[in-house]
Amino acid sequence: MKLTRRAALAAPALLFTSRAKAQGSFPNRAVRMIVPYTPGGVSDITARLIAEPLAAAWGQPVPVENRAGADGVIGTEVVARSAPDGHTLALVSVAHPINAAFYRLPFDTMRDFTFITQTTATPLVLCAPKAFAPNTPAELVEYAKRNPGVTFAGTGGVVRLAPVLFAERTGIKLENVPYRGSTQAHPDLIANRVNIMFDTVPAALPHIQAGTLKALATTGARRSPQLPDVPTLGEAFLPGFEASTWGMVIGPASIPAPILAKLNADIRAALQAPIVVERHKTLGAEIISNTPEEMRAFTEAEMKKWGDAARAAGIQPQ
Repeated sequence: MKLTRRAALAAPALLFTSRAKAQGSFPNRAVRMIVPYTPGGVSDITARLIAEPLAAAWGQPVPVENRAGADGVIGTEVVARSAPDGHTLALVSVAHPINAAFYRLPFDTMRDFTFITQTTATPLVLCAPKAFAPNTPAELVEYAKRNPGVTFAGTGGVVRLAPVLFAERTGIKLENVPYRGSTQAHPDLIANRVNIMFDTVPAALPHIQAGTLKALATTGARRSPQLPDVPTLGEAFLPGFEASTWGMVIGPASIPAPILAKLNADIRAALQAPIVVERHKTLGAEIISNTPEEMRAFTEAEMKKWGDAARAAGIQPQ
């Protein structure tokens, strides 16, 4: 009985020692980086680029695993259900906070995750066919007021909701023409069968450079290095308007503070590797890193902004 009592009294101390040892040795095996999208996108490229410097720093492999489906929900759920020991992470996009407006999720967007750091921000570009009359955002608004029925190509996520937010803030009406992706939308946009699109800069840039599309404005906080002569929507017409795709690294909820601090510091360092910075420049993406607290606050703000836009468009979670 006395031995049992001593064992019971010692159990909390032993548990603390075990946890401290596990945290102190992090990582003690491979750190899986899930990308819940198909290969080739910015999130996938970022994950693969930072995997190498992270593996070197940690002395452990960092395999990147694509788990696509339902705009990232399937792969992200895997992370939500994982042990909170830092060995399972995900590199998600702005779809993470937006998905709550479109889907009945199997997890809570904020509560079920640890937010580690942002990775990138990629602005959109408001583009239109060469044959479409307006050449500036102000001209677009005046045109839409005089000509009801202006259409936009919507492919989901922020590309679907940015024109909704633009219409709400300018008092105009725009009609959504849904597409499965930019590749499907571009032929109709170029032919002026659909009038405008808020597309990612990397996707629209070849057509803008070829002269088949024109750029009216970009939507980042600063001008895009790929389109330096194109003003941001904020400076040209709508102060404070921002709509970007972005990436961040998350893990399951309740990752211990020492492991979270190490993850944040090491991932931010990996993002500054010259090859990582240069590769993202070619993609039109800016490297942005921050603290877990900043990332959580930013995600909450994005969730509210795009959730409000979805509700304004009459979108209900399915």
